[in-house]
Amino acid sequence: MVGLRPSDIPPTPAVKFIGAGTAACIADLFTFPLDTAKVRLQIQGESAVTGVANGIRYKGVFGTISTIIKTEGPKSLYNGLVAGLQRQMSFASIRIGLYDTVKLFYTNGKEKASIVHRIMAGCTTGALAVTIAQPTDVVKVRFQAQVSLHGVKKRYSGTLNAYKTIAREEGMRGLWKGTFPNVTRNAIVNCTELVTYDLIKEALLNHKLLTDNLPCHFVSAFGAGFCTTVIASPVDVVKTRYMNSPPGQYKSALNCAWTMLTKEGPTAFYKGFVPSFLRLGSWNVVMFVSYEQIKRAMMMSKQRVEYAV
Repeated sequence: MVGLRPSDIPPTPAVKFIGAGTAACIADLFTFPLDTAKVRLQIQGESAVTGVANGIRYKGVFGTISTIIKTEGPKSLYNGLVAGLQRQMSFASIRIGLYDTVKLFYTNGKEKASIVHRIMAGCTTGALAVTIAQPTDVVKVRFQAQVSLHGVKKRYSGTLNAYKTIAREEGMRGLWKGTFPNVTRNAIVNCTELVTYDLIKEALLNHKLLTDNLPCHFVSAFGAGFCTTVIASPVDVVKTRYMNSPPGQYKSALNCAWTMLTKEGPTAFYKGFVPSFLRLGSWNVVMFVSYEQIKRAMMMSKQRVEYAV
């Protein structure tokens, strides 16, 4: 093993699992304000928003961030960060970290995978990850939607209080609220994100346009982020609205989508598109670049330990 380059060492499933969760947390730390701005823009116009908070209007991603800082303070941009990091460690570890393993399962161990096999792997890991991590997503979204103003009562005092309150007031079903649109969204996101990243990176390497290094990872991640935002935005808006809604506002996720369409028109499904792209694009870049570097660092550490032994 001595003298091998990091790219020559095949990462184990455990390395991918831990690396994906860690890289996703790093990406969240950098891009969380954009995610908060996206959520605020997506829920803008909901009838459930009343009182002092109803007078606040958000316009554009940077306008939204600026408004949040002026009215609530910069700390509010990171509302729900704890739940967000919990989500990434349980969510990204599965959907990204196990993607290659599941892909090999569908190809019966063959390295060459068709687009169908890649899509199947993306759907599988995405759906499994959502099923497990859904409560963390519900709490994250509700914290990001929570306006921190004087005169506006906070729904939850802390992350643990949010889990307890939702379970007590809405039952365990409340913690899994919006699972269907979230499974749908993440099956789409996971397929588009991972398959697109896979294909772009493969094409760049096969045509010798770039080597398997940072520039290649950057270009692949950016392209994956744009494609994912275009395809997943409508489902993402419905998911955010439905998760944030109080009990009884919508009968189901489909009813939420229909209400949006009839009351606000088709453009409602692309509310927050710019922050969605800025967030998902930058998140993909930070996550995939970090993920590739973490994988290599972990494998090189393992190589050094094995060599020393």
